[in-house]
Amino acid sequence: MGDWWQRNIVEPGKLPLLLALAAFVLTFVITRVVTRLIRAGKGPFGNVKAGGVHIHHVVPGIVLTVVGGFGAVAGGRHGFGSALAAVVFGIGAGLVLDEFALILHLDDVYWTEAGRKSVEVVVLTAALVGLVLAGFTPFGVDGMSQGELQDRANVIGTVAGNFVFSLLALAKGKARLAVFGVIVPVVALIGAVRLARPGSPWARRFYARRPRARARARLRAYRHDRRWSGPRRNGAESVGHRSGTPLTRQPLRADTPRHDPFSPYAAAARRRRPAPARRTRLRPADARAARSAVRGSPAASPCRPGCGPSSVALAAGRRHAV
Repeated sequence: MGDWWQRNIVEPGKLPLLLALAAFVLTFVITRVVTRLIRAGKGPFGNVKAGGVHIHHVVPGIVLTVVGGFGAVAGGRHGFGSALAAVVFGIGAGLVLDEFALILHLDDVYWTEAGRKSVEVVVLTAALVGLVLAGFTPFGVDGMSQGELQDRANVIGTVAGNFVFSLLALAKGKARLAVFGVIVPVVALIGAVRLARPGSPWARRFYARRPRARARARLRAYRHDRRWSGPRRNGAESVGHRSGTPLTRQPLRADTPRHDPFSPYAAAARRRRPAPARRTRLRPADARAARSAVRGSPAASPCRPGCGPSSVALAAGRRHAV
């Protein structure tokens, strides 16, 4: 164990990165626990205010991130100074990304549906840093030997190819695959060869005159969201919180025409369409009784004079559907 730690962590200079990742994850978990206790009114914790202004924890997070970042740049990859700067940077990054949704929306959406974006960004960041810590290098240059590294043409070609795959996946509306493709090139290749998501730049540019491809893309996106939205929401709620806000039905997208027969939204609209009203017709005897009632004949009418045909038919009780 000691040899592995020395060979894979200390000698390559990955100890600051490991400390930063551990501080980042631990800060995020502790912050979520403290905010839950504050909202529930339990424990000795409370909101921080200065002059009547609520101070979000993203403010000290930005300060710690700046201090730790400059300290890490100045301290190098070895020594106590670099390790301390990495821990400070990890704590600051955890506080900042815990309120990523607030920075994105410029509104206090921490306990709302939009606040789950912070949890997704934290999980994505921790996964990427973990991949780099495990030995993956951006754009796949880590798998080359010393001789291949000296060949600049091969290195440039590999980096350019993986970068193109990541750009294609991003243009097709698959941001997560594009980000992971920077570290693991095969993931970006999967996102690059599959159909684009509706509303992405690729779909607007290349699917505008291809109704079948556009319909397939919408159907695939509909099935994917229906399959994975529930587990993703449950995972975010288990790590973060439950907003308590009922989920609303997503509106029809602007690029989804209602007359598209292949659209899943159009199919759902057809299923929700009310059934046509059933036509009714009186039996001949009821029709004669209704005509007599209209003429004012008390003998032929089963109700008082002056009632309409509908009242006669209802009183007779012999209406039937066609």
